[in-house]
Amino acid sequence: MPEELVRLKDVTVSFDGELILDKVNFTVSEKDYTGIIGPNGSGKTTLLRVILGLVHPDSGSVTVLGTPPEKGRRSVGYVPQFTEFDKVFPISVWEFVMMGRLPKSSFARRYTSEDREKAVGALKRVDLLNLKEKQLGVLSGGEKQRAYIARALATDPKILLLDEPTANIDLKMETGFYDLLSDLRNEVAVVLVSHDISVISVKVDKIACLNKQLFMHESSEIDEHILEETYKCPVEMIAHGVPHRVLKDHEEKGAH
Repeated sequence: MPEELVRLKDVTVSFDGELILDKVNFTVSEKDYTGIIGPNGSGKTTLLRVILGLVHPDSGSVTVLGTPPEKGRRSVGYVPQFTEFDKVFPISVWEFVMMGRLPKSSFARRYTSEDREKAVGALKRVDLLNLKEKQLGVLSGGEKQRAYIARALATDPKILLLDEPTANIDLKMETGFYDLLSDLRNEVAVVLVSHDISVISVKVDKIACLNKQLFMHESSEIDEHILEETYKCPVEMIAHGVPHRVLKDHEEKGAH
């Protein structure tokens, strides 16, 4: 049986009296490739932050590798939502990726040979070793995202969490990016948050529909009623291997 890496049981989170996650149950096992979809404000980023131990639930329990998330997150690589990086900020790709080794190293000592080996391996894995001396800010959007993944891989993770990783890269770069994730899932569990339902339906093995409540779907099709409840709009069906989605007409005037 695959090792269970993450378990959320009846997790509820609220901010300033507003319910964000409502009794969410969610598990991740080794080599899972799970996509999380849902509308803006549905709690997707909050769910990742709960796994990382950055948000504490009002109720329910969270374990990462059988331990509290604050401890288990040492085995979690995290790629946050892409934000524009200052092009003149003086940090190289190499220095940026080496930051992924900080949890493994003491701030009071130099990086070890093992740290450097892990960073080199991570850069090779994402095909960026030849750009390691480049300033991070001058890279293309797709190259920056690969650098973020390399930094996450340098932590030697068992789980890789990615939050809208393709939001600011072009279609050509996006295709290569998903090819990389497909390769990585043979080594680590991948949890991918995305707004793009059609891409998620083709690429991942499991889909979680989240809008405060979470519905897990592990077969080849997502039931239309689950999607309609998640998105609060009429969605017909998504099937693995079908690179498009079919939408019913919206009844609201002016909807598209």
